[in-house]
Amino acid sequence: MDIRPTRNKNDLQVALAEIERLWGALEGTPDGDKLDVLATLVEAYEDKAYPIRTTGDPVDLLNYAISDMGRSHAELAHILGSRSRASEILSRKRLLTIPMIDKIVAAWHLPRDLLAMPYRRMAPKRPPPASQNEKTVAPTKKAAAKKDPGKSRAAPKKATQRRATA
Repeated sequence: MDIRPTRNKNDLQVALAEIERLWGALEGTPDGDKLDVLATLVEAYEDKAYPIRTTGDPVDLLNYAISDMGRSHAELAHILGSRSRASEILSRKRLLTIPMIDKIVAAWHLPRDLLAMPYRRMAPKRPPPASQNEKTVAPTKKAAAKKDPGKSRAAPKKATQRRATA
């Protein structure tokens, strides 16, 4: 068989049959070299014709592990150190760090490359801006005193009282 590019399913079948015939050939021999070239061509064709689409992100993978693989939110919390941290990760308020990914991979045997994929963190919810129609109310004296506790609320002493105590 002459080595040709693998462009369609028929070419793929011919190349796979030749690979099967050459299987076990020693590396460095003419048959071994032919096997390497054919395997590379088949791999390139399969990557192009049958791409593996990775949709989703690390949080989706964690949710999948919890819902379909028998894992639990409590297990994730134990791995990450706290329930709040696990909750923040699952709600996309906190990004996974490399040490977190390492712990999850070691405990759950999930693919590191999928956990390390970039993903967006959810922006924190902020109160809506004050409308221009709302009136701004000046703070009361009590509110001002609470904000600045260094200010004394007692009336200043009169000059005559200061001289008498001195």
